[in-house]
Amino acid sequence: MAAPCPEDPSLERHFKGHRDAVTCVDFSFNTKQLASGSMDSCLMVWHMKPQSRAYRFVGHKDAVTCVNFSPSGHLLASGSRDKTVRIWVPNVKGESTVFRAHTATVRSVHFCSDGQSLVTASDDKTVKVWSTHRQKFLFSLSQHINWVRCAKFSPDGRLIVSASDDKTVKLWDKTSRECVHSYCEHGSFVTYVDFHPSGTCIAAASMDNTVKVWDVRTHRLLQHYQLHSAAVNALSFHPSGNYLVTASSDSTLKILDLMEGRLLYTLHGHQGPATTVAFSRTGEYFASGGSDEQVMVWKSNFDVVDYGEIIKVQRPPTMLASSSGNLPEVDFPIPPGRGRSQESVQSQPQEPISMPQTLTSTLEHIVGQLDVLTQFPAQINEIALPALGSC
Repeated sequence: MAAPCPEDPSLERHFKGHRDAVTCVDFSFNTKQLASGSMDSCLMVWHMKPQSRAYRFVGHKDAVTCVNFSPSGHLLASGSRDKTVRIWVPNVKGESTVFRAHTATVRSVHFCSDGQSLVTASDDKTVKVWSTHRQKFLFSLSQHINWVRCAKFSPDGRLIVSASDDKTVKLWDKTSRECVHSYCEHGSFVTYVDFHPSGTCIAAASMDNTVKVWDVRTHRLLQHYQLHSAAVNALSFHPSGNYLVTASSDSTLKILDLMEGRLLYTLHGHQGPATTVAFSRTGEYFASGGSDEQVMVWKSNFDVVDYGEIIKVQRPPTMLASSSGNLPEVDFPIPPGRGRSQESVQSQPQEPISMPQTLTSTLEHIVGQLDVLTQFPAQINEIALPALGSC
């Protein structure tokens, strides 16, 4: 196989230290830290700086299922099969507070963009919202009729989206606490859901092997991808809004071009199911985890977002993607024994990483007849939500 050209995604390093399947990954806002959770009941915080020792946080009594950094990066939330949520300070001390969040496994934790609230989802079929600083329970959303695998705030914090084993994705108004709409197109359990950076659409992954993208204003199905040969376990939007990365039990990661409605890359790195994937906040990197106990960090080689600039996001066309065609497949096998011992918990390889300071514009992708979407509340407030009770 020919070596990848510089524009292709490349495997930057991998982290070895978990003793069981990796279930979740998340980057801190400044990309200096990467957190991962595992079936081994531990939370690891890896440092992107080469040769830095990782932190292993022990506290959960069962598998860690989800992790999320607060917007400031000063807190790290985790959920577990032990029915609790822990809020950690991600430093060498690893201090945490714990609260019994649900009556069954906690599947998802996510901070609001203002850092003031936290949304959790559970096998007890509920979605709950908490205040961050005293972990005070605020309210519960209870219309799902099976396990809830994922719940996320919209970028502006006004909406919540949830995904469930009842095969639905539900959109909720945070203020009224009402279900705004139920999306019922998936044919099996919905494993993951997230908002597009503009807040105007959502993407969901399912055990029916598909990814679907809907507009949250019109509730139209915009895109449908049937590219994996097994369950899709996770997905993540690039912060430009132009790309989506997916992780599947077929062991691959796939990168989709949402502007063109097509598959760009299939990445082979994990041995066994790829269970989780997440872009860094700038989009320069993405991380993945799998049942092979590996955490991998990939260099995107996509547009990098400079948060000092206004992020303008373009809605992709409504083309349906259903086959890969003659698209590049990039294979990154991990040689046996390449990782350090679990005790040293250091990264491989150890090349320095630099963060570009310039913004790579995404505006050249803009098609004139499509609306330009921004993250400004002034524009978001103009979006009229449909009448309640449509669930």
